[in-house]
Amino acid sequence: MEDLVLPARPLASLVGLLLLALPALAEAQAFEISPIGGYRFGGDLYEVFTGTTLDIDGAPCVGVTADVFVKEGTSVSFLYSHQRARVDLSGASAGGARYATLSIDHWLLGSTQELDGGVVRPFLGGFAGLTRFGGGGDSEIRFSLAGSAGVKLLPWEHLGARLDARLYAVIVDGRLGRTICGGAGCLVDVDVFVVWQMEFAAAVVVGF
Repeated sequence: MEDLVLPARPLASLVGLLLLALPALAEAQAFEISPIGGYRFGGDLYEVFTGTTLDIDGAPCVGVTADVFVKEGTSVSFLYSHQRARVDLSGASAGGARYATLSIDHWLLGSTQELDGGVVRPFLGGFAGLTRFGGGGDSEIRFSLAGSAGVKLLPWEHLGARLDARLYAVIVDGRLGRTICGGAGCLVDVDVFVVWQMEFAAAVVVGF
């Protein structure tokens, strides 16, 4: 399979989000970077032409999180997570290959809030950004949201560990149907298809 490169336009959009966060970053009190490794599952795709569901197998994932603290316990957070998963094609085609390899990359920006300032620090986070599906020499970019919960273990000032559970919601398709108006207002028929993925990951935390 050929290596796939993130298109320039989605990457430029992500850079724009980072630029919007610069005023907060300038007042940052601390910085943490955490290489992550874990396992991600879920994310069935709907094959439009055959009207069937394509099952995405669970697979390991790797990536990195970066947190720039704007005040104690609150950080602007960047998340990148990459997965190469196998997709079951048996329901979509009677012939040809039964499986294909699909790369799924999440590029997200958001905020993380620590709930305690001790050695053990539970936290919650929310993110928005872009998700790239790539395979067979082609790729697609979609808007995505994510929520996270976990705990940091920081027995030393500049070194620790963290455990994360993340839920991704990727909007892969949408349709705006008829608008019906009456005396009580208007109703809009909206059909949005969302791919859900769950990820569990562990990381080493390095603080600066």
